[in-house]
Amino acid sequence: MSADLTGRERVAADAAARGVDLEFVERGPASSLEEAAANLGLEPREIVKTLVAKAKRTQTTADSEYVLALIPGDKAVDWAKLRKLAGYKKMSMASPDESYAATGYRPGTINPFGAAALEGSTTPLPVYADESISGRIAMGAGEPHLSLLVDSAELFAAFQVVTGDIGK
Repeated sequence: MSADLTGRERVAADAAARGVDLEFVERGPASSLEEAAANLGLEPREIVKTLVAKAKRTQTTADSEYVLALIPGDKAVDWAKLRKLAGYKKMSMASPDESYAATGYRPGTINPFGAAALEGSTTPLPVYADESISGRIAMGAGEPHLSLLVDSAELFAAFQVVTGDIGK
């Protein structure tokens, strides 16, 4: 992905390359997930948060990897369940700066499409999702005040998403 593309353009280019249909919707400013859901005429569970997790394969390794966790808006990530599903010894939420470095998107705009911003990387981050996610969902779309709508089955297939019970 070119660094010259806007967030929306990166999302659109990656979705097109993967053959995934999505729709962009102006959400407007929102100070909470509930407000964002109301702006979109959706239930909070229909908005899927994309969280960046910092993970370590062993307790002693100095090297961290990043993975994406998809969780419905009405749930939180259960880190122990996600660690077990993903096969890591340590895992925690990445800081906003780490999330940006790993994806090229700011919190609230993060999604899997085009999220391979690490210098020189074109490899998508591994994606794990709560098994309760289904149907048409809304997500951040690479830019503030913008959401994307996508069929979760298409999204999961395009990214080989691993699903399991990772919510609480």
